[in-house]
Amino acid sequence: MNLEQRITKQFEDSIAVKQQSTAILAPLIARAAHLMVDALLADGKILACGNGGSAADAQHFAAELVGRFERERPELRALALTTDTSILTAVGNDYSFSEIFSKQVNAFGVAGDVLLAISTSGNSANVLAAVHAAHEHGMRVVALTGKSGGLMNEALHEDDVHLCVPHERTARIQEVHLLCIHCLCDAIDFHLLGDD
Repeated sequence: MNLEQRITKQFEDSIAVKQQSTAILAPLIARAAHLMVDALLADGKILACGNGGSAADAQHFAAELVGRFERERPELRALALTTDTSILTAVGNDYSFSEIFSKQVNAFGVAGDVLLAISTSGNSANVLAAVHAAHEHGMRVVALTGKSGGLMNEALHEDDVHLCVPHERTARIQEVHLLCIHCLCDAIDFHLLGDD
């Protein structure tokens, strides 16, 4: 296999995983969007967290809501818990890395808010701690995972939404996560603004 064929296979694999995920994830994304819209309309907010590429996804999601996705609308209350380096390094140093998100959920989260928790494996200790903190504050959780959902699968409550990409490869899971995030943004705008 030459390089061009290898690249073509990456595209084909990505397309296949998205097609396999559609029937499973579409109704769950719609349910997650309803949760988020309900929170926003009740003057609540959405907190988002994840590590590495998932941290970038959390920031991407918050940016689309605070700014705009594809249409102009008022700013929406979303905050990525991955961006304040002083909080992240202070909590990581003084307590533990596993508390970098949960302490922020404890500080900013209130009943009725939503936590978007992103972990491709579902096993990230700091994301799991944030889920537990969210539940303690009466928040709902939308989890983006892959593989089997890992420990996140067990930590979620019945009224949470678990978007678990049915694949083992991290790169493919992350590609579907980005699509899910864009679907959530579009669905939120659809609920708030109607059809184009």
